Amino acid sequence: MENSQGLKKRSPAEEVKLAAAAISLNVRLRSSDMPIDIQEHAMRCARSLVDSAPKRRPNLTHLARTLKKEFDSEYGPAWHCVVGTSFGSFVTHSPGGFLYFSVDSLSVLLFKTEVLLVMEPDGEKRL
Repeated sequence: MENSQGLKKRSPAEEVKLAAAAISLNVRLRSSDMPIDIQEHAMRCARSLVDSAPKRRPNLTHLARTLKKEFDSEYGPAWHCVVGTSFGSFVTHSPGGFLYFSVDSLSVLLFKTEVLLVMEPDGEKRL
């Protein structure tokens, strides 16, 4: 079954699995339209990065860059990541490509936008 954006609705069992993963990682899900397995990937990566930071004070730019590069590599371009303790946002994202969650006191916004190929006048493609 799909919702109005054409995304697959989650079953109650999937919701329970996602909630259990969030609890085990001490992560609070805020908002998402992302598939559960990709959400779990993001939460596990963020938790690992925060836990491995020196003195539990992560470099926020490093954390955002690492999550962005991981998602570009795994799920294709063009992912964007914002990490901080206080920020506002209003973004446009691809369907199935939005996640907002908290790890400890840090908020993480991860979203995907569409990349279109542009044709150069000589017929070559570029991103």
